Amino acid sequence: MNADDLASWIRHTAELVSADADRLTRLDAAIGDGDHGLNLDRGFRAAVEALPADVPPGKVLITAGRAIVSKTGGASGPLYGTALRRAGKAMGDEGEVDAAGLGAALRAGLEGVVELGKAAEGDKTMIDALAPAVAAYEAALAEGSGLAGCVRAAAEAAAKGADGTVPMRARKGRASYLGARSEGHMDPGASSTALVLQALADVAGEG
Repeated sequence: MNADDLASWIRHTAELVSADADRLTRLDAAIGDGDHGLNLDRGFRAAVEALPADVPPGKVLITAGRAIVSKTGGASGPLYGTALRRAGKAMGDEGEVDAAGLGAALRAGLEGVVELGKAAEGDKTMIDALAPAVAAYEAALAEGSGLAGCVRAAAEAAAKGADGTVPMRARKGRASYLGARSEGHMDPGASSTALVLQALADVAGEG
């Protein structure tokens, strides 16, 4: 993938988030502050506006991450911003990113989110979608899949992971204050993470 591909990923993510902002906000209203969709929509719109030209792929993600941090309220801004910036830094200054390079970038993004949010799988957070997505990507890569196949596996795992948060009891964030009442609701961060990975799969599949 090159810089144009990654810029397309950010743009397509913004489209999917905007289209799904009301649902994400409803999910958050059930167990959080009720602003996840609106905040993330604003953040990714800012990321699209900030997209630079004539830079390496990694710089595209670093710039998008910074814009999201500056424009997105709540916890989602720092978490998504960190994920994108860490992924971008992992790409370095290479002009093209192959399947292995993208996998390493996604792993770096996951590690950044874990470090910042102090969450683990099973805590009912975006990690429950992101961690299985990265694991599925790496497994597909090890089995010889190309970039598009790896990303498709990641997107499918993210969607399954988001669905899996429904019966969980939240152990992190505002939702954790609800105790048993957090059960029966999909985590909004996991749901939006699945959208981000679906956007990447859509863009990778066009290549």
